[in-house]
Amino acid sequence: MKIIILGVLIGVLGGMVAALCGVGGGIVMVPAFVFLLGMEQKHAVATSMAVIAPTAFMAILRFTGANYVQWKIFWPTAIGAVIAAYFTVDLMKRLSNVHLTRIFAVILIVIGVSMLFKRA
Repeated sequence: MKIIILGVLIGVLGGMVAALCGVGGGIVMVPAFVFLLGMEQKHAVATSMAVIAPTAFMAILRFTGANYVQWKIFWPTAIGAVIAAYFTVDLMKRLSNVHLTRIFAVILIVIGVSMLFKRA
């Protein structure tokens, strides 16, 4: 029962972050899966990616209704992302959980710091 409640809470927070920031909720879900549920990094990443599909679907419906989706950039970006994700999964499988955790942390720090100093 505890895992279900934690899963729902992680999902709520991840969905909120995804809808507000467009990050797919992985920023919240991956660390929460690792630290709160004890998942290995690889399982946390894979589970987060699986959760992103229904989350993104719901957000797309809502954002499309508000006319926010820029479809001209959506298609080439989606094609590039799908191709990259397909091949990068093989790389992820070869990396250790420690390396994946460090890569995740560095990416979050670099992007976070750059956004703090970005001019609006």
